[in-house]
Amino acid sequence: MKVSPSLLSADFANLQADIEMINRSESDYLHLDVMDGVFVPNISFGFPVMKAVAQHCKKPLDVHLMIVEPQKWVSQVRDTGAEIMNVHQEACLHLHSCVQQIHAAGMKAGVTLCPATPVATLADIIEDLDLVLLMSVNPGFGGQPFIPHTVKKVGELRELISRTGSKAEIEVDGGVNDKTGAELAAAGADILVAGSYVFNAPNPEAVIRGLKQL
Repeated sequence: MKVSPSLLSADFANLQADIEMINRSESDYLHLDVMDGVFVPNISFGFPVMKAVAQHCKKPLDVHLMIVEPQKWVSQVRDTGAEIMNVHQEACLHLHSCVQQIHAAGMKAGVTLCPATPVATLADIIEDLDLVLLMSVNPGFGGQPFIPHTVKKVGELRELISRTGSKAEIEVDGGVNDKTGAELAAAGADILVAGSYVFNAPNPEAVIRGLKQL
């Protein structure tokens, strides 16, 4: 299992310490949740913070844009050094075009689905994607309880990926802990995003190691 801790739950008054922890840890990515207060009812951080984090983080950046018109910001995300750019299916009027822009910028293209968005909406684009992020909470705030239906959704997505021959990985974000992580792993998830479960733990590195073993 790959693990992508979410910076949203880090200590923003002491990011250096948390980034150093991520660097020491067995995590595969650092997940950056960018919120605009329009697509989701919250505002997180923008490109100045992302660039500062990128200068010190040794893990690849997994950037999740919870914003309207994400296609306008492809070059800026690329300039942070991000490996993955995740956009919401619900926020892209021309999703295929946005995915093409992300690939042209040299990044892996991910598409995110909110809890109420069916997996079937990706049937015509799944073969072009490197990653699909399933939200297991409603986007906008950390610390929400896990939505159990997500486990079934992971299975549906795994079946679509297998049927189409897509190489897309399945990432899940929201309410992830050792119990829900085990259920998601059994259903076919490849990457777990964990925020408060990691950063609020007495030993975050041990928690990350435990998730990787699922």
